[in-house]
Amino acid sequence: MYNSFRKKMFGGDNVVNLSDVRYLPRWIILVIDIIILVISLFLSTYIIEKITRSEFIYHREKIVIFAGVIFSNVMFMYIFKTYAGIIRHSTFIDLFKLLISCFCTLFLVGTANIICEWSTGKEFIINPFLILYFIISFMGLFLFRLYVKEFFHIVREYRRSTLKKRILVLGIDEQSIAIARAILDNPSLPYHVVGFLTQRTDSKRAYLLGKPIFAKEKIEENAKEELLIDGVIIIKEMMSKDEMNSWVNLFLEKDLNIFKAPSVQKLRDSDFAGSIRNLQIEDLLNRKPIKIENEEIKRRHFNKNILVTGGAGSIGSEIVRQVAQFNPSLIVVLDQAETPLYDIELEMKEKFPHIRFKFVLADVSNKHRIEPLFQTYNFSMVYHAAAYKHVPLVEENPHEGILVNVLGSKIIATLSSKYNVNRFVMISTDKAVNPTNVMGASKRAAELFVQSLQNVEGNTTKFITTRFGNVLGSNGSVIPHFKRQIEAGGPVTITHPDIVRYFMTIPEACELVLQAGTMGQGGEIFVFDMGEPVKILDLARRMIKLSGFEPNIDIKIIYTGLRPGEKLYEELLSDDAKTLPTHNEKIMISKDPTIEFLEIEMLVNSITKASLRRDKVEVVKLLKIIVPEFRSNNSIYEVLDK
Repeated sequence: MYNSFRKKMFGGDNVVNLSDVRYLPRWIILVIDIIILVISLFLSTYIIEKITRSEFIYHREKIVIFAGVIFSNVMFMYIFKTYAGIIRHSTFIDLFKLLISCFCTLFLVGTANIICEWSTGKEFIINPFLILYFIISFMGLFLFRLYVKEFFHIVREYRRSTLKKRILVLGIDEQSIAIARAILDNPSLPYHVVGFLTQRTDSKRAYLLGKPIFAKEKIEENAKEELLIDGVIIIKEMMSKDEMNSWVNLFLEKDLNIFKAPSVQKLRDSDFAGSIRNLQIEDLLNRKPIKIENEEIKRRHFNKNILVTGGAGSIGSEIVRQVAQFNPSLIVVLDQAETPLYDIELEMKEKFPHIRFKFVLADVSNKHRIEPLFQTYNFSMVYHAAAYKHVPLVEENPHEGILVNVLGSKIIATLSSKYNVNRFVMISTDKAVNPTNVMGASKRAAELFVQSLQNVEGNTTKFITTRFGNVLGSNGSVIPHFKRQIEAGGPVTITHPDIVRYFMTIPEACELVLQAGTMGQGGEIFVFDMGEPVKILDLARRMIKLSGFEPNIDIKIIYTGLRPGEKLYEELLSDDAKTLPTHNEKIMISKDPTIEFLEIEMLVNSITKASLRRDKVEVVKLLKIIVPEFRSNNSIYEVLDK
């Protein structure tokens, strides 16, 4: 304390902050306690004299009796070290020590009084005085500690509230109260809870944890400045998607920050500070995940050898993570991207040290590099996620897209059949449906080839295709792109104001892949219920507002025009397709037209040769023969459709 005070006095800072004072010396606490005892003694004397209107001390020297009482009390306070604790952090144990010391004083003086009465026939002080003194002295010592503790709490809270974000907690249920209590009990968090928010209208005068409860209409009727709050903390798991969107729209309209807290079940004291974060656009797009049959999936992977191509990509790496949970005998992770492959190697060895991995740097279109893997490891499952997926780049380099997406798929699929892999699961895309670009058409060609292998004589492998839309957070997807643009101060670029897309999460997409791998009987294309499509312009506006900016004021939105091969609306089913339900209501089977193996093999061989010659026009022309519904859009290859 002295050093803190000295620094304030001579360090140029003339403000002594009470919340910075560490603690008072013990002797000062003891002196204050003695003063309280003396005051209690005189107060007890005054009350007894007013009540009895007669002598209550039967001794010639009152001062001797008073000194004896005070001495006894101080002695027991010393014995129980009632002055040793830091008052602002007083606990029940500290108060219990006070009670015991006062009671021992009462017992000692009372016992002496009884002995005096037995020996002389007369007590030296009346017992009601001792009881009154016991009550008043204990209450005085207790209130002193209580007031000091509360005073420092008020000073500390006031100081914190001026530096921290003033927030409301959404909800008045047990989960919300638990989160609010955790924040209030953690002084290191940069949040100050000023109240609770609810849709109910019968709680306006109620309080929780000493904080008022606000109705939704109060937020609707007042501006942010009138509310004197900076943001709201929500628990996403406690709300439906529609409820969350309704609240978020209101908060964004009022320019309030929105923070997401974990549920109580996920709450851990050690990482609570890091678990509260700004609400992300992914939180609003998430849907209820599909239910996967873990037992069946585990049976397919437990003690088996698994190959994942494109295993360093966003989808492939998540497949690796999920498969590793089922304790396979070996996971071979294959990718041609060196740095991402090294990153996933480090991650897997740290997270799953008990699992055997092999990380292979290779191109799926190089059969001489790939076949030895099938010869050596006797794979039970193959997940084929390797592909070129960026529409403009593949549109500019169609020959490269064919070599990876079509030839690479052909090599992996035929080797799977040759070496009797139990199941082959290919990752496709909604852009393969009525494609308007080379990338989508190349994936559709790969689908056709993989399907055709199912009925080849002697084949025992079950060939399964999964088809889904955009994946949140995947490499090159729109959301990370928008985030980078917003962080850079804008502008946010959108190709067209009316463009819409389906979205799903990476774990959700990979759960579909694993589920399809177990439920497929061979030759199916599984499509996923993607929910409602999202307008990209609305997505950008919400991302800007969630980042604390105003669209077209702080962050500009500009339109760049549709890119080559891009279309406004993505589809999951072709015009000729029919769907069949499965036992999982979120997964359907698309019955698309197929091609016989000999025909598709001949066409794939032809387009592969054209790709090796780097003949772009011939490549696209042959691709349009393989995929008759392929109609180029906003592309130089539109002339081939005439």
